[in-house]
Amino acid sequence: MDIDENPPLRRGDPLAILIKQDIDALSVTELEARIAALRSEITRCEGKVAFASKHRSVADALFKK
Repeated sequence: MDIDENPPLRRGDPLAILIKQDIDALSVTELEARIAALRSEITRCEGKVAFASKHRSVADALFKK
């Protein structure tokens, strides 16, 4: 996927800034720490998606009665 394929939704979008950062100067240790932080953020986002999906299902069931 090309970085410019999906432009940021708003100016200063943190994700767009993150993926444009130059990582060439980072050490292996720094890259591993970055990967760990990104994995943690992915897990947090997946939890939010699961919560929102469940919340939506409950709301749909409630209002369809």
